[in-house]
Amino acid sequence: MKLFIYILLAFFFVSETSFAQDIIVHDPVMIQQNDNYYVFCTGMGISVWSSKDMKNWNAEKSVFKKAPAWTKEAVKDFQGHMWAPDISYFNNKYYLYYSVSSFGKNTSCIGLATNVTLDPNDPAFKWEDQGMVIQSVPGKTNWNAIDPNLIVAEDGTPYLSFGSFWDGLKLAKLTPDAMAVADDITKIPTIASRKKTISSTNQNVSVEAGSNAIEAPFVFKKGDFYYLFASIDYCCRGVESSYKMIVGRSHRIQGPFLDKNGKDMATGGGNIVLQGDKNWHGVGHNSAYTFNSKDYLVFHGYDANDEGRPKLLIKKMNWDNDGWPVIPNE
Repeated sequence: MKLFIYILLAFFFVSETSFAQDIIVHDPVMIQQNDNYYVFCTGMGISVWSSKDMKNWNAEKSVFKKAPAWTKEAVKDFQGHMWAPDISYFNNKYYLYYSVSSFGKNTSCIGLATNVTLDPNDPAFKWEDQGMVIQSVPGKTNWNAIDPNLIVAEDGTPYLSFGSFWDGLKLAKLTPDAMAVADDITKIPTIASRKKTISSTNQNVSVEAGSNAIEAPFVFKKGDFYYLFASIDYCCRGVESSYKMIVGRSHRIQGPFLDKNGKDMATGGGNIVLQGDKNWHGVGHNSAYTFNSKDYLVFHGYDANDEGRPKLLIKKMNWDNDGWPVIPNE
């Protein structure tokens, strides 16, 4: 727990295409409101950072002083450490999805909080919890209800991608207000997995996570394609972490998401976008954005020079001639 709330405010490294700050974050997502950038990440009550330039960050108050009562009822041993939030502006409000879980178990839920502003100095600033959106149950659902990401189709229909291990990453259609799942949860399709075949969610249901090491879906619309980013291999092991990011794309929000070789991500496809090196042992749980006409990849890396602590990393995202994301090596 101490790993995720340890705070350092010193500036670390900046270039035109890469920003890295010596602040401890895990599973970062970002959004811009007016002249401010906000990062939301894993932490007690959901950790929040703000910045004017994506280089110098200030710690803000957590979203929740105390976890909503329903979270403890749903996950008995939950202690308020909320994972992997997702922030979007939808329906004239800021939608903050978050994960409630126990490590290594799919006793998990995705909740939702909303706010009309992200500026804590605005009199209208107030996070309102909207409760549970979806829940996974050991032995009944062969997926894990964590790592949410909202993506809205061109016709305005909201979808939620989510998942970690078990049967892989899922995509569920939401109700028009994006506060509940509209699909039959027993038939939610798999959109990415490291398994070579797609299994039914009603078969081979396991209470164990297994070896299907994929999580953290994030769908980013660019041109004619929806790009599905995901993280594979293992996080949360400090300098022993092997996290890396993969990507595939589709003309349809529902997929299939194919890699450069035409391999479906649902059956093991996906091209490596970025992986660890001598300075960062494992990089992943990314989000992707367009800010001021520039595209960015936002993620955490385990700092090889600081005992494997997870740090905020931001890189400019370029595109090759075939429309695939390219991250500068620096």
